[in-house]
Amino acid sequence: MKILKSKKALSPVVASIILIAVTVAVSIAVAAWMGSLTTGQMQTEKLNIIDVRYENSTKKVYIDLTNSGSGTVTINDVRIDGITYANFNSTGNGSLDKSLPYDLAKGTSVTFTITFTTWPFRSGVPYEFTILTAKGTIVPYEKTAPAS
Repeated sequence: MKILKSKKALSPVVASIILIAVTVAVSIAVAAWMGSLTTGQMQTEKLNIIDVRYENSTKKVYIDLTNSGSGTVTINDVRIDGITYANFNSTGNGSLDKSLPYDLAKGTSVTFTITFTTWPFRSGVPYEFTILTAKGTIVPYEKTAPAS
């Protein structure tokens, strides 16, 4: 076999520089790709219960909500003292004016109205109203029932 002496290979220094340049380029590409994956996940939920209003005469409770987060919030459940909406709806004692899950767009407000067949609240007793979202956020609000 004949060895060609006129052909030269890359020097180790040049080969090292090329290897480092390729590694840096691949790292930048992977970092950009990972950043684009998390952009949709970085929206924050910020749901606030503004007020809860009792209306004894009509047997209604109004829950005023505002979404001040950076994306749409999906409301999965409404609870009163830990009792889910599904429980007091299935017993026939209460009905909610909106179907769940309910999507609340960013920057908007909504009022949930719960109508009861029998008034479950005792005057002077504090009740906890809780909203649960699809992402697991729990939004509590306590309000004392007014005198009848």
